[in-house]
Amino acid sequence: MTDPVKYRVLVVDDEESMRDFLSIMLHREGYLVDTAVDGAQAVAHLRTHSYDLVISDIKMPRMTGLELLAHIKERTPETVVLMVTAFSSTEEAVDAMKQGAYDYITKPFKNEEIRLIVKNALERRALRQENLALKEELGKRYSFDGLVGKSKVMHDVFSLVRKVADSPVKVLITGESGTGKELVARAIHYNSDRREEPFVPINCGAIPENLLESELFGHEKGAFTGAIKQKAGLFETAAGGTIFLDEIGELPQMMQVKLLRVLQENEFRRVGGTTALKSNVRVLAATNRNLEDAVAEGRFREDLYYRFNVIKIDLPSLRQRREDIPAMIDFFWERYTGNPTVQVDEDAMRRLIDYHWPGNVRELENVIERATVLGAGGRVTLDCLPPNLVTGVQGGVMSLTEVPDSGMDLDAYLGEIEKEILLKALVKTNGIRKNAAALLGVTFRSIRYRLAKYDLGEEDPNE
Repeated sequence: MTDPVKYRVLVVDDEESMRDFLSIMLHREGYLVDTAVDGAQAVAHLRTHSYDLVISDIKMPRMTGLELLAHIKERTPETVVLMVTAFSSTEEAVDAMKQGAYDYITKPFKNEEIRLIVKNALERRALRQENLALKEELGKRYSFDGLVGKSKVMHDVFSLVRKVADSPVKVLITGESGTGKELVARAIHYNSDRREEPFVPINCGAIPENLLESELFGHEKGAFTGAIKQKAGLFETAAGGTIFLDEIGELPQMMQVKLLRVLQENEFRRVGGTTALKSNVRVLAATNRNLEDAVAEGRFREDLYYRFNVIKIDLPSLRQRREDIPAMIDFFWERYTGNPTVQVDEDAMRRLIDYHWPGNVRELENVIERATVLGAGGRVTLDCLPPNLVTGVQGGVMSLTEVPDSGMDLDAYLGEIEKEILLKALVKTNGIRKNAAALLGVTFRSIRYRLAKYDLGEEDPNE
């Protein structure tokens, strides 16, 4: 339902009686109304005012309604234009719609008819503006600025995302659960030439196997029990845009075959259908599993894997980029409070940085959202943090007590433990590597190798 008080309407007609009639009727409906005797005067009004709707006669002196329409569409394309015409000029009115007019109405017309068409025109404009605002907000949220991180590993990710955004190439996004794989997929979409079209995500592991084909490709009426009408699948819904196949590693073998055909042939069939439908979508995929192992074990098709693995973006775990945590705290705090300023107590920040973060960025976001409720005066203290984070941390990554349900990268985890021990040893020995080696019971040569492995400091010629 529109609120007419918000809308400004311009009535353009060389007949005084028609201008007066429309002006009075629209005023009674609550709209703000201006009038013009012809297209030229209307242009003068348009220079000084912004109009939601222009109602214009087609045949007028000095400037016709069609010429006025062209002017409006060039200067303020968001303005809705409704044409008024005599019955004998309906052909011109149809041409006007082809050129961008919302609709036309023929003289003589009933009051209720013009009320309804004006109402519908303005509601359509409001919906279009809301959609544009939503797209703008999504574009901002999923811009590269929404990918937070100053660490080298994240800069490498950002660089790769920028390179692939405008390319049609298929991308495989890997990383632990909660690292932001869908966020990266959305960033790719909203920074591509498909940004105005749909972004359609689907979790391949969350849909029962017997329903997955219908969900992806749709079905025809009567294709199976319960198929009472034709249904479009996600590949149709995403036409012109991007479909994001999350947890691609969970895809059943039979669906892997069908998906491979879609990627190879750019066409698919609805369940129960005989007609091949063209596919115009960009396909992005993500997984938290090791697909190379799945291929070796026969659980994932090798040809499908290489079809996706043209560009691979590996997202680091949060514990692999702890230096980004302060910036991410600021980012999430502002998202939930609107305030970019947050004060984190030293002991709280230490816990936040030392924690293992098995849930990665998603878990950190939840923790900060909790803190916005419990914190006072824009300050995060230990009391704001979850109990397991406060009491369960005993030295960062070394505090892991069980394997997360989402799985983990053992080599990366052990590497983080080794790195943390090296750093603590260097701190305790004031950076003297010989003393750190002795403290850890390894040779000087060994600690030099390990420090170089993790890029921890430069060689000291005095040692």
